Amino acid sequence: MLTVAGVLITGLGLVKFRQVKAAVAEHAAFQPPPEAVTTIVARQEQWPTTLSAIGTAAAVRGVTVSADLPGIVDKITFDSGKTVKEGEVLVQLDTRQEQAQLAAAEAQRDLAHVNFDRMQELVKAGVVSRMQYDQSTAEHRQMDAQVGEIRAMIGRKTIRAPFSGVLGIRQVNLGQYLAGGAPIVPLQSLNPIYVNFGVPQQALAQVRIGQNVRITTGDLAGTDFTGRVTAIDSIVDESTRNVQVQATLANPQGKLRPGMFVQVEMMLGASRPVVALPASAISYAPYGDSVYVLADLKGPNGQSYRGVRQQFVKLGGARGDQVAVLSGINPGDEVVTSGVFKLRNGAAVLVNNTVRPENDPSPRPEDN
Repeated sequence: MLTVAGVLITGLGLVKFRQVKAAVAEHAAFQPPPEAVTTIVARQEQWPTTLSAIGTAAAVRGVTVSADLPGIVDKITFDSGKTVKEGEVLVQLDTRQEQAQLAAAEAQRDLAHVNFDRMQELVKAGVVSRMQYDQSTAEHRQMDAQVGEIRAMIGRKTIRAPFSGVLGIRQVNLGQYLAGGAPIVPLQSLNPIYVNFGVPQQALAQVRIGQNVRITTGDLAGTDFTGRVTAIDSIVDESTRNVQVQATLANPQGKLRPGMFVQVEMMLGASRPVVALPASAISYAPYGDSVYVLADLKGPNGQSYRGVRQQFVKLGGARGDQVAVLSGINPGDEVVTSGVFKLRNGAAVLVNNTVRPENDPSPRPEDN
């Protein structure tokens, strides 16, 4: 019985050994099915040398209209968000006390004027001394100045728009007491408008006054603004090593508002050759950007197959659906444009170009 049991165990062990050996051999020879991808043949194009930056819109003229003198709001003649002209009355403060003071001062001025005229006749006749005449002259001028001062005070309580523009939200109410300097309403001039953006110090030599810039914003898809560089800051920011540049552009419909986030594109020089690829072909990673190039590879068994190799690249700017590759890819290379996320170096692929990713330099809409 022991002999029979030993033979059975030995037989079972041999069978299992052969099964495990066959599974290992099958696993070693296993090849994953090829991944379905789309490709494009890289070609060289001439792209203009541009500088892209992030900018902020700023009003050419913008203030918060405030009260010059303290007083009680008597009239409000504007609505929030409306367009006003230069000199248009916005708020009238209560001037009843000043009006009464003006009436009293005008009466005193008229009396001083009558006395001055009388003194002129008397001094010519030698009835009064020259000192009395000079005193009457001083009183006359003093009353004129006092009347002018009260009128100026009344005028300062009539708050007007300092320039034409668009009002913000009203910050005062009828009957409210305003202290000197209290805010009333923001006022911004929107046409033209400034765009401020930073330029790296190494590109500063290529920036000139009068250079054209193109302004876009994601909030206004399909709308482009064109302006010119009008000012370059005289200092370099020590924290960013950027120089602030200011562009001025027309904004007739007021679509751009102060504080808006915009993208700035500025032409820097002549065109340069680049390899343009769809943005979907780029595999972005912290250690470097790369693409997958189709090639004929050999497997462990020595057989050839259609696979991909990972190629690290240096990227330039973007235009529509395309990204400029400055180095790492040669014209004529066949590059994977979709399915990049599921590939690895040496993976087998199956090309199916029935449906390809967009590759338009000027898509409509722009965020297509």
